[in-house]
Amino acid sequence: MRKLLEKGYASIMATHYSKDPSTVFASLLTPHSSRLTSPSTFLRLDLTRQAEVESFFSSRKPAYVYLAAAMVGGILANSTYPADFIRTNLAIETNVIHSAYEYGVEKLLFLGSSCVYPKFATQPMKEEYLLDGELEPTNEPYAIAKIAGIKMCAAYNRQYGTDFLSVMPTNLYGPNDSFDLLNSHVLPALIRKFHLAKLLSQEDFDLIQKDLQVFGNNIEPVKGERLKVKSGKKNMENSFPISHFPFDCDSVASHLNSFGIYPDRVVLWGTGSPRREFLHVDDLAEACVYLMENYHARDLGEFINIGTGEDIPVKDLAEMVKGIVGFEGEISWDTTKPDGTPRKLLDVSRIKALGWEPRIGLEEGIASTYDWYLGMVKCEM
Repeated sequence: MRKLLEKGYASIMATHYSKDPSTVFASLLTPHSSRLTSPSTFLRLDLTRQAEVESFFSSRKPAYVYLAAAMVGGILANSTYPADFIRTNLAIETNVIHSAYEYGVEKLLFLGSSCVYPKFATQPMKEEYLLDGELEPTNEPYAIAKIAGIKMCAAYNRQYGTDFLSVMPTNLYGPNDSFDLLNSHVLPALIRKFHLAKLLSQEDFDLIQKDLQVFGNNIEPVKGERLKVKSGKKNMENSFPISHFPFDCDSVASHLNSFGIYPDRVVLWGTGSPRREFLHVDDLAEACVYLMENYHARDLGEFINIGTGEDIPVKDLAEMVKGIVGFEGEISWDTTKPDGTPRKLLDVSRIKALGWEPRIGLEEGIASTYDWYLGMVKCEM
């Protein structure tokens, strides 16, 4: 949305389901205002429901579609909700891609994931390595759904002559990411865990309270005004402001401990040895708009990778985030927990040959994301 508005596009429609877009985008487009001022239209839409999607396309008739909607999460979320991950993502893709064909969309860009590659794919991973080996078990349902989306776009192009592009981004991060302690991806999880650990070490329970209110994973009062942990898939969003209730510091500390967050250390999953590649969401947006404006599906093949072509061990990433956040405690690794895929480095030679390269370095991007994170809490104070 930011990239399209920046480039002067004046007729933008965006669907949303789980988040209020006036909250999401107001902080980005109008930082000194509580209202979103843009030529955009936001429509609350459940993309898993065929009738709703068909109604949207028949009435609004979009010319270009960026299919970014998906159910996503880290290792814990994928392992806990495998049926939800495959069903939800297949439904979204089937409904949107078919309706785009039915109602004459000129171009569609489908966002896949580097999770589609085999667990032990040769590094860096070229586009032709798709389906060349077994998938990582912890995210197989999600990966299969994304592979289906790629193949669906290719099949519609072949049978109906559509112009549906597929891109394969690496791990993303940046403003508006999910910082949920149970279900977020590795980088936002690191940022939030180190931030809360720092606040815990400083005994700043006012800011901890505000953080839990803004970013979720609250604790809520029960009978007798005691506190209990709020967790589970149905409780990922805040249902009330916790500032309305008594705030028990010991209970809050215990709550954070359950996520591996302590005043003197942060406990992380696995060994820290897997390597991961990260791309700032603004770089991805620029790449997607660049491809939509300048290329067709026939120019890209079945899909094209988007990334930096550089990766980092998770252990080094954790140290980097710890330094940026300013947490002075230790990092502990729970080696009883899974690592996931050992390495997921994309070969980005094809997109670079088309004239695009990322601009935002990892350390710079993490620092700006952390600044955004702090700003979101400050705005609510």
